[in-house]
Amino acid sequence: MIERARLERHVRTLAGEIGERNVFRPHALNAARDYIAEQWRAHGFDPQFQSYVARGVESSNLEVVLEGAAEGSPSIVVGAHYDSVLGSPGADDNASAVAALLELGRVLAPAPRRCTLRLVAFVNEEPPFFYWGQMGSQVYARAARRRGEDIRVMLSLEMLGYYRDEPGTQRYPPLMRWFYPNRGNFIGFVSNLRSHRALARVYEAFRNHCDFPAERAAVPSWVPGVGWSDQLSFWRQGYPALMVTDTAFYRYPYYHTAEDTPDKVDYARLTQVTSGLAGALSELVNTAAL
Repeated sequence: MIERARLERHVRTLAGEIGERNVFRPHALNAARDYIAEQWRAHGFDPQFQSYVARGVESSNLEVVLEGAAEGSPSIVVGAHYDSVLGSPGADDNASAVAALLELGRVLAPAPRRCTLRLVAFVNEEPPFFYWGQMGSQVYARAARRRGEDIRVMLSLEMLGYYRDEPGTQRYPPLMRWFYPNRGNFIGFVSNLRSHRALARVYEAFRNHCDFPAERAAVPSWVPGVGWSDQLSFWRQGYPALMVTDTAFYRYPYYHTAEDTPDKVDYARLTQVTSGLAGALSELVNTAAL
């Protein structure tokens, strides 16, 4: 059901035609926002804008809600940031994950579900906003906590498109290299220690629907890279959250550079990973196990 051609078109539009997109290039940031909204509307969604001003630029998270069977049902949030770091077109980081987010919405919309599924395109994840209050996911997570949203788990999709089969192509924080493969051909599921149960359940659901190589790790949030995406904002609000990632700078030599271009993305394996996530989410939104 996940279509490779659609994934590739999304990446090439965001990272090729639009290119670097952040508050230092507001026209491009707005173009990315509008493209995402246009794609969701084309599939019958009514995307909601959560707008605020950051460094004098109007910035917007976009959300579509696939309602659960019962009013007030708990939520699963799946998010990906659509901005790119200064000086980079951001193909793997993070157009690859936004492409997956758009495809997940398209294929999951018709399916019945017990839980509500919230798909969110976050703005302003990259520096200078990372970690601070104007980070788009922080704005979203704080608002969710204020309204008492019952979020059972949040999945942060962070760089899903780069894979290597050669030995020595995967690096890790200290000590972890003794426990995980040295080939960068897997997708990683990573959480802090408090989210370990949710991590295990999401990983199990992915494995139930996909034989793509996958690894998981629940480790302290201070380990370099573990909290370096939008899941951090949800941890701060007390929600279970995890990151799904190709491990970013531990594998990708073009991380945060001008060479992070659409030709670097492995679209065949991005399709497999997105298909596995679609299967996992279709299971998770119909279970009370989270």
